[in-house]
This record gives sequence, C-alpha cells and structure tokens, in this order.
Amino acid sequence: MLIKDMTFKEGQEFKIRVKPKDDCNSFAINFGHDSENIALHFNPRFDSNTIIFNSLSGGCWGSEECEGNFPFVRGEECKFHINFNSSQFYIRLPDGSMLNFPNRLGDVKYKYFDVSGDARIIGVKVK
Repeated sequence: MLIKDMTFKEGQEFKIRVKPKDDCNSFAINFGHDSENIALHFNPRFDSNTIIFNSLSGGCWGSEECEGNFPFVRGEECKFHINFNSSQFYIRLPDGSMLNFPNRLGDVKYKYFDVSGDARIIGVKVK
C-alpha cells in the first residue's frame, strides 16, 4: 500500500494499526521522499524475531540496525506510534517500549509512506 502526498512533519505523531497475516514472514513500513530515498525502513521479521531498521539514500541502502525486542504476533492486530525530528525517529512498539533510529536523511518533513509484505493496514492517523 502506497500513500503519496500525505505530509508527515517533525513533531507530529504517526499512529498505525496493522494485522500481520497468520503466515507472515515479514512486513515493512517506509517513510521518506520516494522509493529511492527512504528515511525510515522499519522491518519486523518473524522468521528471526528481530526488527531491522535501515535507510535508503539515492537508491543505496545504509547499514542495517537490528533490534531483538519483538512484540509482534502473527495474526494479531497491533498498534505502534512513530514521531521524529531532524536527528532521530522514535518508535513506540505495541508493548509500550521505545526504540529510536537516526534520521539519516535529516529532513523534518516526509510525504512518502509505503507498507509492504504480509500485513494488512487497519488504520493510520497523523496528529
């Protein structure tokens, strides 16, 4: 699912509810300017019970960061929140724990939002 021209700015909170499929291997949520410039690639992987973070600049991936806290369950709807500033993304996971990832593109406004993989979007809210 791709959403274009939905502005997500510094200081706003992006709430997303997703439901991974019963046989979900992974899903990914991307925020950025376009498919070649992604500031936040958030990728829960059920096969390894890890969350992979990365960024894409000019079509080139940065170095992956890996998180071992994995509060996602196949087939169960979950909710998490994302906000950011020019230096960091802050992600509150479904279990209430907080993660952060550097805002490598350094911008304070993004218009590209994409979800791929084995999950269905239930709802999205920006406030």
